[in-house]
Amino acid sequence: MTMQDIAGGPKPVNSHSKTANKKFILSAKVEPDGQTVHLEGRKQLINAGARGVTPLDLPTGVRMAHYIFLLRRHFVISTRHESHGGDFGGTHARYTLETFVNITEDIAVAA
Repeated sequence: MTMQDIAGGPKPVNSHSKTANKKFILSAKVEPDGQTVHLEGRKQLINAGARGVTPLDLPTGVRMAHYIFLLRRHFVISTRHESHGGDFGGTHARYTLETFVNITEDIAVAA
């Protein structure tokens, strides 16, 4: 029994898409020292290059700050705070990968 059942509210909607999202298992060689790091996740930060990536670039629900926290164990990632307008104006972070990495293995798996 759920809270909706008890309170008489609407039934929850299954918001999962019919197609599986792709997650990646990456092996990356950190340059210039050559340390190899094995990661699981998405590749937006690597693909963004010097432009960087913000939470606004990703699907709703992606916990970007947590991913950045974990990646900082292996890589140097810069953060710039930017303003944005709209109904919910404020600031957001733009993250840029500063460490040069060479992807040595890239395997797509269902998330």
